[in-house]
Order: sequence, then structure tokens, then C-alpha cells
Amino acid sequence: MTGQALGKPGGGAHTDDNAAIHINVGGFKKRLQSDTLSRFPETRLARLLHCQSKESILELCDDYDDTEKEFYFDRNPALFPYVLNFYNTGRLHVMAELCIFSFSQEIEYWGINEFFIDSCCSSAYHCRKMDQDREDWDDRSEEGSTTSSFDELLEFYSDATKFDKQPLGSARRRVWLMLDNPGYSVASRIISILSILVVLGSIATMCMNSMSEFSLVDGEGQPAEDPRFETVEHFGIGWFTLELVARFTVAPDLLHFFEHPLNVIDLVSILPFYLTLLINLVVESSPALANLGRVAQVLRLMRIFRILKLARHSTGLRSLGATLRNSYKEVGLLLLYLAVGVSFFSVMAYTVEKEDSEDLSTIPSCWWWATVSMTTVGYGDVVPVSIAGKLTASACILAGILVVVLPITLIFNKFSLFYKRQKQLEDAMRSCDFHEGIKEVPSVNLRNYYAHKVKTLMASLSNMSRSSPSEHSLNESIH
Repeated sequence: MTGQALGKPGGGAHTDDNAAIHINVGGFKKRLQSDTLSRFPETRLARLLHCQSKESILELCDDYDDTEKEFYFDRNPALFPYVLNFYNTGRLHVMAELCIFSFSQEIEYWGINEFFIDSCCSSAYHCRKMDQDREDWDDRSEEGSTTSSFDELLEFYSDATKFDKQPLGSARRRVWLMLDNPGYSVASRIISILSILVVLGSIATMCMNSMSEFSLVDGEGQPAEDPRFETVEHFGIGWFTLELVARFTVAPDLLHFFEHPLNVIDLVSILPFYLTLLINLVVESSPALANLGRVAQVLRLMRIFRILKLARHSTGLRSLGATLRNSYKEVGLLLLYLAVGVSFFSVMAYTVEKEDSEDLSTIPSCWWWATVSMTTVGYGDVVPVSIAGKLTASACILAGILVVVLPITLIFNKFSLFYKRQKQLEDAMRSCDFHEGIKEVPSVNLRNYYAHKVKTLMASLSNMSRSSPSEHSLNESIH
């Protein structure tokens, strides 16, 4: 039984039987004329007419009865009438009660393009599909948030269980929770507030030390640091060092302690001070190395990194860090847009302003103007003077607004997601109770967690099954 035999009379059978094929879709039987199917040669049923062997037939259907000359399809019989109507009229119609996702998959299986949806249904169909895609994206984002939060919570409890096998485990765990979990107890809140005040005080003294009103001069006419500021600095360094040593001492896993970004920030906040002391000792012992004093001045300015210590006590800063870490594609896209825009408008400005403005007489000098214009900063230090230059500047500013706004929306959506996840995670950590040991993991909806995992797996398999008709037929046959 070949496709050519299906389309040609003869072979002892009736002519009308040979000019038609018999199909069975989930129990729904139908006899279709081959000339009707041939009107749409790219569809699955029309391709059956050109099959030369049973193996090629089984690539397009789930089963084939050679005696009854019947093709079997394990598909939804309720949706097949829409396919039949398409072969008869050449247009697709979508009822309001249909699931758009199922209908889209069904017509894709039968090889029918969405282009054939009639104008009366096309607008509503695509609007509903866009809404469905948006809901799916929200579900995937929420799924990632739930899964990631659950994994972090399990990691938190896994670290807490390590203390049970260590000396003084219970006492060390209480100190660990008090230092690494702000808001866990009254003591942890007090330590958190004190740490914030020390950070702010250290930054304030560094800023005040740069002001002429607070500058002092030693006997040799060299600038000297105010003893009051020096006292605050030493107290801050002592506090930061004590914090880091205490966290390192009670850490559940010393080998992986500095893999945590917040612990690296703690180390960087005190490292410039001790490096500065070491450099000053070297310079005093070896006057030939006096140039190292400049390195010490640079290291003193690195104290500004202490402001990052506030991330340990701020949900917003941690969420911002997670957003930037997971938005490198969007940030790269933003930088790419800006680079293209700056390159284009700098050449335009150079072309129209090189004879009228000395500030825009070279392309590199135009880069600065294009950068501050596209980012809508507009310092006004370099401005075009000709009418053509002003029109170019207007286009540059408008293009900059569009370029900056588009990726920023994606980054903001991710920030909202990570902020929500971080708040939920902190609430779960602060509600933990280890006074009587760890008996169980906190209340987490495992059913939803594994449902998200299974949903992701099924979606991946569905995408794979749509890669080719033969693969889809194989998967259907297995099931």
C-alpha cells in the first residue's frame, strides 16, 4: 500500500476508495478525499499520499492497518474537526473556549501554519497567545525564584547541620547565626546596627579628612591626619577585623569560607589598612623605596570599599548584586547599544561641526560629547553650534532615551524578582529554631518544588519532540 496507490484507481478496488484515505484520530474515523488533501501539500495528511513504504508511513502516523487501509493518530479527537474544516474551506477558525496552547500544538502537529487562521479569529488568537507567553514567562521566573530560594535554604540548613559533628557545635552555631543572620535575635540586631554605624563613621571620617577645614600639618610642613579621625579609623579597623576573625572561627566550613562574596568584601575592607602599615614600615627602613608611599596613598582611598559591607545588612544591596550577576546579557546589550550609538553620532557630529567648533574637531573628542548626550547627562561643556549639529544632537538624545530604556526594563524586572526572593529567604532563615537541634527542614511546599522541576523537564521534552516529524512520531509511539 503506497501513496501512489492511494491516489490512483485500480488494483481491484473501487475508484472512490482508492481516491480517498481512511484515518482514525483517537477513535474519530473519517474518510478524506486525496484531492482535498493535495490542496495543502505541506500538511501531514497530504504527505501521506507520497509515502512509498510502510516505514515512511509510520513516520507520519502512529500506526497503520494494512488490511483495513486505515491510518491511526493518537491525537485529541475534539480538536480534529477544526483540521477537517481547514481542508474543506482553506481557513482555520478558533473558538473562544479552546485552549490556545493546545490548539497551537495541534495545528503544528498536522503541519498547518498559523497564517491560515481567518481574519475574524486571527487578532483574538494572537492576543491570547501573547498573554499565554507572558504568563509562561512569569511562571518560569517564579519557578526560578522558588527553586533558587529552596536550594539556598537547603544550603543554609546543610551548613547548620555541620556544627553537630564539631566541638562546641551548639555554641558555635548560635554565634554563627548571630553574626551571619541579621535580625535572627536581639543580639544579632544590636551587632548589625553597631556594624552599620561603624561603617558609616569610617566613611564619614574619610570624607572629612579630605576637607581643608580639618586638615593638619606636622612640624615639617607635611599634611598629617587628625588624631580624632585616626582614633575612629583604628576603632573601625579593630571592629572589622574582630568581625572577620569571629566569622571565620565559627564558620561551618573553613575551606570554603572566602567563596562567599560578603566574606571577600569583609577582607577587602581591612586589607588596605594592613598593607599601608606594611608599606610604611618598608619605606622607613629603606628610604630608596620612597615611591611606595604613593601606593600607600592609593590604598588609603580603597577604604571606600567598606561601603559594600552594608550589603550584609541590606536586602536591597544583596538583591542588586544578584541582579547584576544574573543580568550580564542585558548589561552587555545595553553597552553594545551605547557603543553603536556613540560611534555613529560622534562621526555625524564631527562631519557637521569640524569647521565650526574646536571642541568637536576630532572624532575621539566627539566620543565624550556623544556619550554624555546618549546617557542624557548633558554636562554642556561641549555643544554643537551649527543648525545641523543641533539637529544631530537632538537625534542623539532621542536615540539615547530609547537605547537606555529598553534593556533597563528587563533588568528592573529581574531586580523585583530577586528582591522578592531575598525577602522570602530571609524570613525563612529568621524563623528557624535550633535550640533543640535540627529535627527537620523548615516548612517548604515540596509538591510545588518538584512540580516545577517536572514541568521544566516536560517542556524540554516537548521542544525536542517538535524538532522533526519522525522524532515526534517515535515519542508518541513510545508513550
